[in-house]
Amino acid sequence: MVGESRIRGRGEDVAGGWWWAEDMSLDGCRTAESEDIRRHHRHQPRENQCSSILIRRIRAPVHVVWSLVRRFDEPQKYKPFVSRCLVQGDLEIGSVREVNVKSGLPATTSTERLELLDDDEHILSIKIIGGDHRLQNYLSITTLHPESIGGRPGTLVIESFVVDVPDGNTKEETCFFVEVLIKCNLKSLSDVSERLLVQDQTELIDF
Repeated sequence: MVGESRIRGRGEDVAGGWWWAEDMSLDGCRTAESEDIRRHHRHQPRENQCSSILIRRIRAPVHVVWSLVRRFDEPQKYKPFVSRCLVQGDLEIGSVREVNVKSGLPATTSTERLELLDDDEHILSIKIIGGDHRLQNYLSITTLHPESIGGRPGTLVIESFVVDVPDGNTKEETCFFVEVLIKCNLKSLSDVSERLLVQDQTELIDF
């Protein structure tokens, strides 16, 4: 099935698409997915934090999807809530970006640092270090993995995060809010990637 898959840590299987990392069970995951999660997405949240893992399958090859994900300096290429992004200095590990958020969210700016960018393994990690929002100590890891979908090259995208639970909120409320944002981002990533693939194929035919 293309799109999101959902397995909750206590074995509850619901339609949708997330893993809860603080009580994660990998039963029900495909072997390759389980190994990818163990290698890259094993967060260790503290008592005042929550963590979760989301998965999306995209009908486009890894190189197409990665061309969007790796652009730390241009997240607005696929993230619908970003209106503007400015990177301070050269793009490298430790680079900081100032992101302007579109109206409708409980924030207007976010300051984020590039923790990891691996073009060989297709891994991106970002930490939020400031902004007028409540996502304190937020760290995300995104990994891309080649997968055959309907006999064609596709991409398995795994994104995980850990974040502080704000005063007055529960872990479930905090995870739900972040998951909604990531789900929108991954849906948009899928749409843009598949559109780019069609565009590339059309240009080849025209040529």
